Amino acid sequence: MCYYQGRSNMIEDLLQPRHLLVILLIALLFFGPQKLPELGKGLAQGIRSFKDSLKSVNEDPTQHDSSQPPKA
Repeated sequence: MCYYQGRSNMIEDLLQPRHLLVILLIALLFFGPQKLPELGKGLAQGIRSFKDSLKSVNEDPTQHDSSQPPKA
């Protein structure tokens, strides 16, 4: 029996709608209704920045340096 087989089911079980609702309610109680949208906005900006940095790493670096002459 593989150790990792059980772990994938555990992660899938954590993302059930009921569990996510409980996490949201705890966050609402902990941070309050005024602070929660600000936290969501900050989280979304962080994720967007992370995705943009991954895209820039995967792109061809010669496309960005077209203003500079090629090095010999």
